Amino acid sequence: MNSNSRHEHYTPQPYDPYAEEESASTRFNSNGRRSRQQGPAYDDGQYGYQQEQHREQDQEPYQDQRYQQDPYATQIPQQPHGRHEDHADQPTYALRTVQYQQVPDDEPEYHIPETPEAGWEMAASRRRAWVSRVVLLCIMVIQAALSLRLSNTAFQDEALYLAAGHAHLDHMLGGTELPRDYAAYFSGSPQLYPVLAAIVDAEFGLAGARTLSLFFMLCTTGLLYSFTRRLFNERAALAAAALFAVLQSTVVMGYFATYDAAAVFLLALTTWIVVRTDRAPVIAVLLAAPFGVLAVGVKYASALYLPTIVVLALLTAWPHKGRRAFVRMVVLALGIGGLLAAGMYTTDLMAGVRQTTTDRAHGTDTVEFLLEQTAKWGGLMFLTAVGGAISYVRRSRMNESPLALRLGNPGWRWRALLGLVLCGTAVLAPAYQVHLGTVVSLFKHVGFGLLFAAPMAGVGVSRLMGAHFRYPQLGIMLWTAVLCLGIQQADWRFDIWPDSTKMINAIESHVDSKGEYLASTPEVPVYYLYDKSSHHQWHSLFGMEYKDAKGKYYGGDEAYTAAVKAGKFDLIVLDGLTNPRVDDIVAAAAKGNSHYRLLAEIPFRNANGTSEYRIWIKTS
Repeated sequence: MNSNSRHEHYTPQPYDPYAEEESASTRFNSNGRRSRQQGPAYDDGQYGYQQEQHREQDQEPYQDQRYQQDPYATQIPQQPHGRHEDHADQPTYALRTVQYQQVPDDEPEYHIPETPEAGWEMAASRRRAWVSRVVLLCIMVIQAALSLRLSNTAFQDEALYLAAGHAHLDHMLGGTELPRDYAAYFSGSPQLYPVLAAIVDAEFGLAGARTLSLFFMLCTTGLLYSFTRRLFNERAALAAAALFAVLQSTVVMGYFATYDAAAVFLLALTTWIVVRTDRAPVIAVLLAAPFGVLAVGVKYASALYLPTIVVLALLTAWPHKGRRAFVRMVVLALGIGGLLAAGMYTTDLMAGVRQTTTDRAHGTDTVEFLLEQTAKWGGLMFLTAVGGAISYVRRSRMNESPLALRLGNPGWRWRALLGLVLCGTAVLAPAYQVHLGTVVSLFKHVGFGLLFAAPMAGVGVSRLMGAHFRYPQLGIMLWTAVLCLGIQQADWRFDIWPDSTKMINAIESHVDSKGEYLASTPEVPVYYLYDKSSHHQWHSLFGMEYKDAKGKYYGGDEAYTAAVKAGKFDLIVLDGLTNPRVDDIVAAAAKGNSHYRLLAEIPFRNANGTSEYRIWIKTS
């Protein structure tokens, strides 16, 4: 083989993705002289590439004609075999390199495009409104299903209010004397919710009265969605409604025949009117005053939340009316105050207000226990609301559209005050019950405050998921946690009192309109046997006075012992749960007493374990 023959060798230049657009491909001829060729350039103004025209090559011609005919062939001489020293004087031939045309980045592989800035549009949309309503309907269906799955016989509070409602109906329609002065110790007006519930109960029974509460709670969820949407947007409103719908207090009150559901509904309606009339004339805010006062009449503790509503009258109107919003707040405060004063001084409800609210007896529950129960029943949602409030103070923008950047958003002071008012309202009831030292009804009262904290919780969930639902799994996890807690706590709540069906069946034939009866929870037999006996015939284990045949007076525990030994009661029903200490006193007095015999022992199971009804009937 000729030593001067050359093998063509192809050696491409490595691709440099960071090369400047102006860099030209370089190739060398056999003399080491180079010529330049312009490569493709990226046009920033388009989503494609355009090919620039080649620059003119160097004016100096190639020495070897073959190089012109085949410019991409690189000529490398083959070196003779032998020792390196023998060829040290051989000339060095430079390699000619070829720069390949750059390939657009989006051709060899798929790239996820950047998320656009625009999300939900600023303008109102019929489609968006209907989608939101469908989602809200699904939330309310879930709420109804969670409440309707609860089942048990009447709780003593339910039985008390329904029996009182029937008594007031008989008094209003037939002139029958009231068996008791219910207004003296009810925590709400006995002429309002009890009468309404008794009307429904007369037609549909206990299930109907409980369904009435479900109606009130479903309306509350709808109103919460509406005024949260008005304050923020659809996404926050749906998140707020979804969280509130599965709280244990919401689920329980939704199938609990007490006045709590009606009171929550009226508070939500009052708040909705205040928020809805934020741009209307100042006088329009007075539409909310009657409903706020009615909420207090239904449940006196609702007055705790009226200051929050009055402050909202200022905050919601401030962005639209400025300093005139103070006038709106004053008008609402005067309207509510005037109606409350008129109601208090024209009715006989003040005794009930003092006994159940203002002068309520203090309990013995510790602060640690009450805080633990509060955190268990509403802590997760409250923390979400606090997180939403902090996020809202830091960034006011609620709409993802870039147009929202040009809007005049309220200042951080306004946002901080709104978050403080809404979140602070959630701690009012727990703080008051810590002051009283009692856990009674705390599981329901937590829900009153969370109604006002729910809008901020909706903001918290919206910010947690991020713009354009970037992290929806976080919102789903939070909602699932609240849902699981709500289901477990609601089931436990409905299982803490015993099923009274067997007990009622056992005593029904021994009850008439002439006897005297003692029971751990007299409200239950009064309700179920209302057509056979009246409330004044039944006595409870929470305080008693007794005067024997010789005129001697007994009070407290001695009264129970003396009355049982004298055979005062025709029937004694103890459950061992309501007041175990007094139960033992009565059972000891009945045991071996010639006036009584044990009629039945009916075992039952509840959330706290097992126990039994013990029933004694008078023999002589």
